[in-house]
Amino acid sequence: MVAAIKRNLKLYNKHRMLFFMLLPTLIYFIIFKYGPMYGILIAFKDFYPQKGILGSEWVGLKYFKELFSSIYFLPVLKNTLIISFAKLIIGFPAPIILCLLLNEVKNAKFKKVVQTVSYLPYFISWVVVAGIFIELLSPSRGPINYIIQAMGMKPVFFVASPKWFRSILVSSDIWKGVGWSSIIYLAAITNINTELYEAAEIDGAGRLRKIWNITLPCIAPIITIMLIFASGHLINDNFEQVYNFLNPNVMKVGDVISTYTYREGLERLNYSYASAVGAFKNVVSFSMVMLVNYISRKVNETSLW
Repeated sequence: MVAAIKRNLKLYNKHRMLFFMLLPTLIYFIIFKYGPMYGILIAFKDFYPQKGILGSEWVGLKYFKELFSSIYFLPVLKNTLIISFAKLIIGFPAPIILCLLLNEVKNAKFKKVVQTVSYLPYFISWVVVAGIFIELLSPSRGPINYIIQAMGMKPVFFVASPKWFRSILVSSDIWKGVGWSSIIYLAAITNINTELYEAAEIDGAGRLRKIWNITLPCIAPIITIMLIFASGHLINDNFEQVYNFLNPNVMKVGDVISTYTYREGLERLNYSYASAVGAFKNVVSFSMVMLVNYISRKVNETSLW
């Protein structure tokens, strides 16, 4: 036992500079992630800012009962799950497909241009992205509606249409993140032994066969890990995106948990109820990650731990 401790201390001392490099990240998470967890007590108290968190009265599960009996929460939960599942089903494979396509491009200059163009939207804020999409889809001046009118049809106010709103959220999310997400899979592909592809060529395998039998199986562990992370977002929607697109005409199909929490907590000053909503969302997200991780470990022996 003592020998093991000494060995570990010696190892830590040897790599102490790496731990110093990690220090800013640890400080960030302690201050902005773990520190605010103290505020979860608000969900179990009748919170008044004048009294503070500790001075407010305990009410137990009062606000959680109010949450599950609310006529407004279930529609919001439904919208969140529908939008999140659509993003997972359509958006999760998108960077994998882009990565596979880029990997097959032989022209290095063209490949770099495509990569750069696909990465750029990630660095644009959702305020700007929402403005771009609203202008593109505008019924009066948007190019999409110009084409629709040129075909003899009436213009469509896409952003204000309940029929199209969820599709806009999914498509804008994919457009913004597909390039950046593909970096992870491209990095995984670079670690594949090139001799496997050479042997496949000798056997007469074409591009699709090499992708199916070599590339995908080799990056399958990375795909699994990313799927585990994505499962935690099934109920953890993107507030910035939805808030910038949301309007009164699409509240029935676009109002999600984060925007609902924002209204309850900051607009109506119902802090305890909003904290209960946030706590419920976080518990479900954590449970989903644990469940998918457990299933993955049992099925293909790939997991986070």
